[in-house]
Amino acid sequence: MSQPETNNKVLQVSDVDAETIDRLLGRYGLKTERVSDAAPINASFWGEPEAGIVGRTVFVRSDTPVHSLLHEVCHIICMSAKRRDSLYRDAGGNDLEESAVCYLQIIVADCLAGIGRTRLMQDMDRWGYSFRLGNTACWFAGDADDARSWLLEEGLLTVENKPVFRLRGTCRAGVTRPIPE
Repeated sequence: MSQPETNNKVLQVSDVDAETIDRLLGRYGLKTERVSDAAPINASFWGEPEAGIVGRTVFVRSDTPVHSLLHEVCHIICMSAKRRDSLYRDAGGNDLEESAVCYLQIIVADCLAGIGRTRLMQDMDRWGYSFRLGNTACWFAGDADDARSWLLEEGLLTVENKPVFRLRGTCRAGVTRPIPE
C-alpha cells in the first residue's frame, strides 16, 4: 500500500489498504466490489472513476476517489431499508438526508488510517462539493447542525460524534458500538 500524499492529488482507493476498507464496510453489513482498472464501474451516478452502488454493494476501481467511496457508503447507510432493497445507481433522498450523508462521510473518514476528516474535507472541496459557507470545513463546523441532528435521531451517530455500526432502519445486535479509536 502506498502512503497517501498531502499534495493536490485526491486520495484514491489504491491509497488505502483494501482490508481496511473491507473491514469498515463489513461492520455495516456492506460489501466492496473492486473492478479492474480497465473495466467500467457498475452503477456509478457521476461516471467513472466515481463509486457505484447497488443494494449493499459499493463498486470501485483503484482510481476511485476515497471521498466518492465514503459518500456512496454513507448513502447506503442513511437511506431507508425500502430504498436500499431496490437501490441501483441513484440514492435519491431529500436535501437533509444528502447533508447527513456528507456529514457522516466526514466522520467515517476518521476510521481509515491515513485519511481522517481534515484530508477528506480537502478532497471534497477539490472535487467540487459546495456549501453555503464556502467550503466543507466551514460547513461542518458551523452550518451542519441539521445534518448532525438527523443522524442522531436516526441512531447513526452517537452524541460524541462517533459513527454507529448499523444501517438506517435496522437494529442488529453488536453493531451499535462506536468505532474504537
